[in-house]
Amino acid sequence: MAAAAAAASTSRLLLLRHHHHAAADGSKQQQQLRYSSKPSSLALPRLRLLPAAGALLPDRVTPFSYEEDDESDDHPREECGLVGVVGDPDASSLCYLGLQKLQHRGEEGAGIVAVGGDGKLKSVTGLGLVADVFGDPARLASLPGPAAIGHVRYSTAGAAASLRNVQPFLAGYRFGQVAVAHNGNLVNYQALRNKLEARGSIFNTSSDTEVILHLIATSLSRPLLSRICDACERLAGAYSLLFLTADKMFAVRDPHGFRPLVLGRRRNGAVAFASETCALDLIEATYEREVEPGEVVVVDRRDMSVSSACLVPHRPRRSCVFEHIYFALPNSVVFSHAVHERRTAFGRALAEESPAAGADVVIPVPDSGFYAALGFARASGLEFQQGLIRWHYSGRSFIQPTQAIRDLAVKLKLAPVHGVIRGKSVVVVDDSLVRGTTSSKIVRLLRDAGAREVHMRIASPPVVGSCLYGIDTPSEGELISNRMDLEGVRREIGSDSLAFLSLGKLHSIYGAEAEGYCDACFSRNYPVLPTLPEPVVELEE
Repeated sequence: MAAAAAAASTSRLLLLRHHHHAAADGSKQQQQLRYSSKPSSLALPRLRLLPAAGALLPDRVTPFSYEEDDESDDHPREECGLVGVVGDPDASSLCYLGLQKLQHRGEEGAGIVAVGGDGKLKSVTGLGLVADVFGDPARLASLPGPAAIGHVRYSTAGAAASLRNVQPFLAGYRFGQVAVAHNGNLVNYQALRNKLEARGSIFNTSSDTEVILHLIATSLSRPLLSRICDACERLAGAYSLLFLTADKMFAVRDPHGFRPLVLGRRRNGAVAFASETCALDLIEATYEREVEPGEVVVVDRRDMSVSSACLVPHRPRRSCVFEHIYFALPNSVVFSHAVHERRTAFGRALAEESPAAGADVVIPVPDSGFYAALGFARASGLEFQQGLIRWHYSGRSFIQPTQAIRDLAVKLKLAPVHGVIRGKSVVVVDDSLVRGTTSSKIVRLLRDAGAREVHMRIASPPVVGSCLYGIDTPSEGELISNRMDLEGVRREIGSDSLAFLSLGKLHSIYGAEAEGYCDACFSRNYPVLPTLPEPVVELEE
């Protein structure tokens, strides 16, 4: 056993990721992971102790910085969406459709890994939207087989999108092939990576997901289920995972249940997993239940048996409340609650706390503010109207040379309905307020359209902390509510009044369940803190 541990500690793990993409020579190469436990025969070089690495977290969770002139939507961004299907001959096509439905969870890269009839795993990944990556029908046609997993992702804003980081990752190690897709973020990523690299592991991506593959490959446990559990016991933070091998699919959720993952079944008996139930609905899979926090669900495609195992001992549930506030589609069920009902309740509670006396009409900021505005209007007895129309085809607004042109670009994305707004006292309901840039533009837009008054109502508490668990949020210095008090924010965005849903009122909506939700972006109460990496030992040539 000691010899095996020594061999594992000196192992070399090399991830070579070659995607099926449109290369100049049209070649298609398969990803593979090579594992060798052969110790080095070289003399031990002199060691030099270096200071600890500066970054506590992987690049994909470091709070990003918006450019000053960036006209992108002023909301946090979900980073990943997952879909998995096993037991259906059209598994990859079903994953493709499911990923289309989860496009809002990641727009910069997409991929699918499928098991072919020969038991070999094949991968197609690429940068861009799902429809762009799989625009060539030959790409999906190259992924036949009864089981597949898919992934959509965002990369860190301000950093160039990299094909190497697009998931699922497909690897080969001494016991066969394994693919993994991950939604979340590991707060001990850098510490784990430092240890693995010190023992000889070689990394080919900047994604924290690659750490999971290295931990599985170097685990001494048997069989693969035990290796997965062994690896996950060393992870800290948020992770919903789908693993695919030649004969099994594994669905894993972290013990706190930060990110969602649900299970459904098609009429032909195929089992499906997804980040949201809207993806199950599209592929005609009936929603059965959540994958529970700390659970591993195993589906054996040979007999379609489904089994479950406990990943780690029970820990307090801390599901992300922002899934209900903004991220998930309103027609999804997330954390066992209908999203549209939660948002309607937020708007109703906001009206009870902060009514807008004398207002004429309530309008939502499309699209995510719709149900909160509807709840506000119903509770306050005010007329509900669509006073802003979002144009969905403008794409990203690149930095423009003058302020006048930048203002016109904003009007391309959001257009006022003058007949609803002109001469009216308008209540504008949005799901959240992050930097305040979008809110200030909306206020100016409505005033230019003839609004007599503009009252902003935000159906969540002030965002004062950055997320550590898989959501791109600005640094705390860029969060307007972290820099200013309520009156300061109101003056900054230019509205006649401003109110947020209080944290206490948000908790009251959930009642006894409130303790089971992570609200660190509002309270700075982080359930899992980052792990400081240990000093790095470097081998000199």
